[in-house]
Amino acid sequence: MGDIEGSYRVLPTPGTRLGAQFNAGISTLEPGQSLGANLVSGNRNHGRGLQIRVQGLDDTQEFFDIDPRSLGQTLLTEVFQRGNIMESDYFGLEFQNTQMNWVWLEPTKLIVRQVRRPANTLFRLSVKFFPPDPGQLQEEYTRYLFSLQMKRDLIDGRLICSENTGALLVSHFVQSEIGDYDDAADRDFLKMNSLLPYQDKVEDRIMELHRRHLGQTPAESDFQILEIARKLEMYGVRFHPAADREDTKINLSVAHMGMQVFQGCTKINTFNWSKIRKLSFKRKRFLIKLYPEVHGPHQDTLEFLMESRDQCKIFWKICVEYHSFFRLFDQPLPKTKAILFTRGSSFRYSGRTQKQLVDFVKENGTKRTPYQRCVTFYYLYLFFYLYGSAVFTESVPDLILLGLCNVKAELISGVLLIVLCSSIPDSVDSPQLSPCNSKGPMCLSPSFQMSTLSLPGQASPLQSPVLTEGGGTNKLEEEEEGRRKRYPTDKAYFIAKEILTTERTYLKDLEVITVWFRSAVIKENAMPEGLMSLLFSNIDPIYEFHRGFLKELDQRLALWSGRSNAHVKGDYQRIGDVMLRNMNALKEFTSYLQKHDEVLTELEKATKRLKKLETVYKEFELQKVCYLPLNTFLLKPIQRLMHYKLILERLCKHYSPNHKDYDDCKEALKEVAEIAVQLQSSLIRLENFQKLTELQRDLIGIENLTAPGREFIREGCLYKLTKKGLQQRMFFLFSDMLLYTSKGVTATNQFKVHGQLPLHGMIVEESENEWSVPHCFTIYSAQRTIVVAASSKVEMGKWIEDLNFAIDMAKKSNTALMLLVTLPLLPPSPLAPLSGSSDEVSLEQESEDDMNSSHTSLDKQTHHRANTTMHVCWHRNTSVSMSDHSQAVENQLSGYLLRKFKNSNGWQKLWVVFTNFCLFFYKTHQDDFPLASLPLLGYTVSTPDESDSIHKEYVFKLQFKSHVYFFRAETEEQWLVAWLVMKGPEASPGGGGVPRRTEA
Repeated sequence: MGDIEGSYRVLPTPGTRLGAQFNAGISTLEPGQSLGANLVSGNRNHGRGLQIRVQGLDDTQEFFDIDPRSLGQTLLTEVFQRGNIMESDYFGLEFQNTQMNWVWLEPTKLIVRQVRRPANTLFRLSVKFFPPDPGQLQEEYTRYLFSLQMKRDLIDGRLICSENTGALLVSHFVQSEIGDYDDAADRDFLKMNSLLPYQDKVEDRIMELHRRHLGQTPAESDFQILEIARKLEMYGVRFHPAADREDTKINLSVAHMGMQVFQGCTKINTFNWSKIRKLSFKRKRFLIKLYPEVHGPHQDTLEFLMESRDQCKIFWKICVEYHSFFRLFDQPLPKTKAILFTRGSSFRYSGRTQKQLVDFVKENGTKRTPYQRCVTFYYLYLFFYLYGSAVFTESVPDLILLGLCNVKAELISGVLLIVLCSSIPDSVDSPQLSPCNSKGPMCLSPSFQMSTLSLPGQASPLQSPVLTEGGGTNKLEEEEEGRRKRYPTDKAYFIAKEILTTERTYLKDLEVITVWFRSAVIKENAMPEGLMSLLFSNIDPIYEFHRGFLKELDQRLALWSGRSNAHVKGDYQRIGDVMLRNMNALKEFTSYLQKHDEVLTELEKATKRLKKLETVYKEFELQKVCYLPLNTFLLKPIQRLMHYKLILERLCKHYSPNHKDYDDCKEALKEVAEIAVQLQSSLIRLENFQKLTELQRDLIGIENLTAPGREFIREGCLYKLTKKGLQQRMFFLFSDMLLYTSKGVTATNQFKVHGQLPLHGMIVEESENEWSVPHCFTIYSAQRTIVVAASSKVEMGKWIEDLNFAIDMAKKSNTALMLLVTLPLLPPSPLAPLSGSSDEVSLEQESEDDMNSSHTSLDKQTHHRANTTMHVCWHRNTSVSMSDHSQAVENQLSGYLLRKFKNSNGWQKLWVVFTNFCLFFYKTHQDDFPLASLPLLGYTVSTPDESDSIHKEYVFKLQFKSHVYFFRAETEEQWLVAWLVMKGPEASPGGGGVPRRTEA
């Protein structure tokens, strides 16, 4: 019996990636590299070892000479090196065992121990790990190999899909293979290649769809193939027959998120990795043990019966590998082996995890060998089939005069060049031609192929659909822009798309708790069972609901847009029915949402009480995936309701009352408004509690900041008058007191409290004239008087307004009784109450040693996050109020934008998330954590000036001092929404509140 825990070994990194022979439709020879050396290495003396046959993803076969006592890893490394595969850990070699089942070659075992007759066995290169999003694949070549896997799965009947989806996939395969639409070439290709069992039935549909891919490069075709395939339920699914306890025939499968159960081809259940405590097998029984505290009364051990022990173990091994690859960040230390007795399987995953693989490719990306698409033998076959006799009997000018109407221009130029080069003497330098192997494509050297096979004005085949940091606008974007201009799309579509994009971000935010944080506390066993049950039993059902909701939104928007054809009218040009159905279902989760108040409070108490949990909590907050303070994510479910309400209001405002979608949208708005009203007061309490706990962690010298009845009002930077002059201080206004702090050079990014002024009896007056300091005002309190200056008149007005409001509220709520007990300062405040009249000014002498000291109690603490609003206000010299925080919740933004730096040439396409006054940048919406962030407090938002030389539509400019960024939206609607969202937190002058978007 085996379990999922164990040790792992790093896969040796591939060696030299130049001069690879393995053919996958790609030339791996560099300019000037000798072909002869490679041919010699490919025809070595085979008598000294095993000669193993490996079939590539393009169905070509290669032979490898391997020592009989070699491990599986030796063959894998040879295949990956010769195939020039950098992201090799996604792939594996499979072969058929004696029961004719396909099994994976294990890297750590001898080949002869796994395969009965290795020399007579066909090994097949295949995709082993299917990531949820093709955007996670860094290299274009890897995406090409994945598209070949999709092609193989389609032919084998594994990738089951509807006729329309099948036709769409094949149309992209045709575009990738033969280029732009040509009636005769399409029919010949489809006649020679049968990719669907019903291909004849949908042939006209395939050609119609292919016609729409005009100008699409092979790389873009690969990306589209993977985008379509990943949304299919059977993407990456490999069935393992089994039976449940009722002897019902089912199929088990494993994916990146966990285990799946199918009945026929219908998925009936999914067990996420985060819910699985242990996987094991005992003879023919496959066992899944779940966390009982998460699933309550449900059965915590599930049992499935498989046909044999071998099949049971094969599936268990695949589960171990999938779990290790997708879930682990780093490889754990090896498990010590027992000296005398061992129990369980010794199988362990060997290879890099996905995270390690991504990091490796990023670090070594500049070393990769560029590759070019090759002239496939399909082109040569077609050419010689139609005009073969002319090639060798006619002169080149006569050949050009032939009516080659059915052959692509790039095909003609490539074949003509081959003919021409065949007659050039050996002494003349000529472009290198590399016949990769007898069955594969004819490959041209990279330097030559770029100039010969690319049509004028056509995008380079090297240009990836996922833009790199230095990437520019590719041809696909320009064509999409042209289609948008030709076919104006209804504004409702873009509002619906906003629901979809923000829902994707929201689901990712839920995963920070349900997947990542759960994994962290389980790994360290840091959370009591009671709190574990309270936390996850409340948020898990919400997460599962929104997974289904997102899938439904995704499907509806795909049907609505018709793959960039949103101008075509149909029954799916609406979103109200989807929203109404799911808003009704969401009402069932009101009780869960109401418990979030208790969850947040209990989690905070446990963190203070349990040192182990506090450590895990703080360490988790420093991980990239936790891009906001952790307890912020617990507020997301209620905040999302408010967001639904605002978007539906905009949608109803856009529709006329007689629109077919109006009634459903209006009813959905009514449903979500009812839930929002019930939870509004709870949200206010939670947001205030979250802010107080966040400040408690970032402030040194004050305890019990979360005292009952205390409300946060404003935080920001002011200059305080001292004996040294004006000194920068960070001020925090609460409903009962005003704190001011400084940021010293300590072991953390925390602020140290220097003074605490009760609001009872406080008076605030403008005093610019008295002190001759711009934007200056004086704060008189019972203890002391201080003089402060704001960065602008607007900032000063906000502080004075909020201070007077807080003072009035303190009087009305009789908070004087509460203030009899003041908060203790750690260490005791160096400030003593002033003697004399109340209009004397405190000009305290602050010790530099005191400001720069590092207390021993802080030495063990880790660095705090530097992108919280507190730190941003400090560096940008501005302030933010609690009302700003509350309104910012309603102004969420998620979607693709094109970004350009001030002095850069190209535009970079990024997935952008705006939340908590900050822009977070991702390569794709599937990324687990942001690549970078840009806090917007202090930035001005405007349109580009003439001097900026930006000649594009839908562009807005962000600027803070010398920092300038340009962002370009895809549509006017998206531009307007982004403009209103980002215009809110600008600090020109002095920051400000965030406007509501009901007018967008």
